[in-house]
Amino acid sequence: MRMRINLVVAAVTLGALLLVENRQIMAGAKANKEENQMIKNYSAGDFSKLLGTPGFSDTLLNNHFKLYQGYVNNTNGVMEKLAALLADGKEKTPEYAELKRRFGWEFNGMRLHEYYFTNIGGKEPPDKKGSLYRKIVEEFGSFENWAKDFKATGVMRGIGWVVLYQDGPSGRLVNAWINEHDVGHPAGGIPILVMDVFEHAYITDYQLDRAKYIEAFFNVINWEEIGKRLK
Repeated sequence: MRMRINLVVAAVTLGALLLVENRQIMAGAKANKEENQMIKNYSAGDFSKLLGTPGFSDTLLNNHFKLYQGYVNNTNGVMEKLAALLADGKEKTPEYAELKRRFGWEFNGMRLHEYYFTNIGGKEPPDKKGSLYRKIVEEFGSFENWAKDFKATGVMRGIGWVVLYQDGPSGRLVNAWINEHDVGHPAGGIPILVMDVFEHAYITDYQLDRAKYIEAFFNVINWEEIGKRLK
């Protein structure tokens, strides 16, 4: 009789423990879901208006848009995985560390492409009386000197980006080579003009003739847009 009572008590106790554990698991899952819902995903910009841009085939641009969409998707995916690991107390794991490192690559890949697409599609030459033109002349001695330096940076061996930066603290301008999305950016630098020189940006139309692509890029710079970036 006592054995039967003990078995009943044990069963009731086990059931209670399982119920508590199940509630904890459900509460944790709910907390993780709420945590992930707090993350606001980035949305890809619509740059379809660039289709028909002289010197850039629609095939080239559409493929480039798809690659950019991948960076947006991956940025969101990395953020969600990091949030889930953090909520589960796994922030000290190798997986968390590697995702943290990966975030810079995906995020900068997204943002640099947005700068790039936004600063092309122009039809007018730079305004010689505008603030950006005058600032370029002030820094480089002449507009031609700046363009020569920017293009020379673009044809260097390797893949990456060429960026005209404005140094935030001093306001000065500098052309910089960025080999990878997430490294080499000048601290405090504000991107003014961004040119993609990864092969996907030109090989469809220009094969390996990067210099010809750069000339096409210069012909469609949106000077009005990049002028707004100058502080």
